[in-house]
Amino acid sequence: SDHMENIYGYLMKYTNLVTGWQYRFFVLNNDAGLLEYFVNEQSRHLKPRGTLQLAGAVISPSDEDSHTFTVNAASGEQYKLRATDAKERQHWVSRLQICTQHHTEAIGKNNPPLKSRSFSLASQGSANSPGVQRRPSQNAVSFFNVGHHRLPTGKRVPIMQPDHLVDVREMMSQAEGQQRDLIRSIECLPVSGHLTSLDQDLLMLKATSMATMNCLNDCFHILQLQHASQQKGSLPAGTTISWLEPKISLANHFKNGAAQNFPAEVNKPASVREEQSIADPCQLTREPEEINPDEEVEDICDDKEDDLGAVEEQRSVILHLLSQLKLGMDLTRVVLPTFILEKRSLLEMYADFMSHPDLFIAITNGTTPEERMIRFVEYYLTSFHEGRKGAIAKKPYNPIIGETFHCSWRMPKSDIATDTGSNFSAHSPSEQVTLSKDLEGQTELDYYTVKFVAEQVSHHPPVSGFYAECLERKMCVNAHVWTKSKFLGMSIGVTMVGEGLLSLLEHGEEYTFSLPCAYARSILTVPWVELGGKVNINCVKTGYSASINFHTKPFYGGKLHRVTGEVKQNTTNTVVCRVQGEWNSVLEFAYSNGETKYVDLTKLSVTRKRVRPLERQGPFESRRLWQHVTESLRDGDIDKATEHKRALEERQRNEERLRAETETSWCTKYFLKEGDGWVYHKPLWKTVFAAQTQQTDTN
Repeated sequence: SDHMENIYGYLMKYTNLVTGWQYRFFVLNNDAGLLEYFVNEQSRHLKPRGTLQLAGAVISPSDEDSHTFTVNAASGEQYKLRATDAKERQHWVSRLQICTQHHTEAIGKNNPPLKSRSFSLASQGSANSPGVQRRPSQNAVSFFNVGHHRLPTGKRVPIMQPDHLVDVREMMSQAEGQQRDLIRSIECLPVSGHLTSLDQDLLMLKATSMATMNCLNDCFHILQLQHASQQKGSLPAGTTISWLEPKISLANHFKNGAAQNFPAEVNKPASVREEQSIADPCQLTREPEEINPDEEVEDICDDKEDDLGAVEEQRSVILHLLSQLKLGMDLTRVVLPTFILEKRSLLEMYADFMSHPDLFIAITNGTTPEERMIRFVEYYLTSFHEGRKGAIAKKPYNPIIGETFHCSWRMPKSDIATDTGSNFSAHSPSEQVTLSKDLEGQTELDYYTVKFVAEQVSHHPPVSGFYAECLERKMCVNAHVWTKSKFLGMSIGVTMVGEGLLSLLEHGEEYTFSLPCAYARSILTVPWVELGGKVNINCVKTGYSASINFHTKPFYGGKLHRVTGEVKQNTTNTVVCRVQGEWNSVLEFAYSNGETKYVDLTKLSVTRKRVRPLERQGPFESRRLWQHVTESLRDGDIDKATEHKRALEERQRNEERLRAETETSWCTKYFLKEGDGWVYHKPLWKTVFAAQTQQTDTN
């Protein structure tokens, strides 16, 4: 009770990916069992901006660093907070835990234990109903995994539970038995006839019942954890408490809950054995390879992703998969069924965002900082339409660590929008000398070349780096993206964490930008993609910035794929351009001078990328690496595609395990870690600066 005083002070609160961390004034109200926060201390007399009930909450110090901790309320709401140092975090955590324990115990005293009773979810009319068959209560240890390294094998640490938890466990055991019988009854139905095991309503019942039981088990597990934390004296030092894992391996369940049978090793095709036997990329040459654009040829591949048949045919697989997932669950380590895959790697998808190189090159032709910012916004908003292949929401291949993708575009100079005084011949004499040295040995060409390279630099977390440059126009873009996917019920959300940097070396300008979130909606029917979230583009040197909002469709009414934005001069806070429309249809640009411009994305010309023939690509270049999966998908052979995909994933796991055993760190090929980001090893701003320095020394 000596520690039950009210405490208050400033903490940082994590809001979302866009807003990030914000200082807020927090008050711990011990009498009411509430954690409240306000915008600042001065607004403390006003209504709190947020309130959490601490009874039943879980207070957890984070393993991210020594300053962060989370407050998980029984309602499901969570505050992620950060103190100024480890000492202050410990102060808040200990006071919150004391308050939480006090109010949780008070609730327990005021609410008597539930009386043990049996019940049936099935019809009461049948004596042979699974619901009335008594099932022995399962050992709590199977739901609350407790182990100790000093205990002899086979012994378990007994967990003393209050009576009401024992009663709940008993009822849940009965419900689990009935749910298993329900699933068994559904799966025993014939595959044809009036009522089949593939009936859509029964499959939905099967999926939702499994999800419900998983959710109830997790809730019960949290109660046990909380009780164990209150009974610390009963657990020996060193005891570990592990979270429950899904009861069914997702990787082995593709066909309506049945494990997929793959051929034995000796019967595997040579291509699969080849995929499994390719050496660790770190054992291959990791020296950066300079790709000559002259070796690349125009891409003739045109894989459309509008086939809805596979989704309808595999609906039972989707339902089974959904039954294993939980709201908010991270899908990074979940193996998804093969039929939902696009016929390209994620690295190639990033390249397809560059399919309008004329708009990209035209950015640097703007005569003023204002015009260059507006041109960048125009290019940025037109890139997403071509990045998506078709209307259906399918997922690109998850790149293997060390995987790379190279391509280029050739753009006739006559097709680039220019302005007086901003064309290529307007470089200063020193710039012309630098460029002539960069292009030494080359004849004057009538086209510009944009080169692109991407590399998967990390597996956990999955991070991709990509870089594009136009040497002739002295402009380049460097970006790194960490894709975080989560299950949201009837949709999947993908957050693109990271940052991009566009460098216009002719003007000495750098533009930072972020990427929107993506959502796969209606995954049980006809899945479709929409973008959402706020992104910012900023140029510190010129003081211009852009704020763009990708609007998700509201529950009732509203338009799909809507986007709005504005370009602003930060110094004067003047809006110089407003944008509205749809990111995959028509965009309207309204300028401060009263002019309006419309861009119809469906009519924009797409420049085909140039890639090296498959036989000239390295073993870890995307198209060669995934060629057998892609060919099988084109042929409609899902089983064969799955086999090749599993071979690649298994090889990656083996290599990762070997590196962990030998304590060998991963070595990237084209990108270097700098701070929290990844930067191309030879960006244009370094090579041009080096050439200019050499020219100055020579003079």
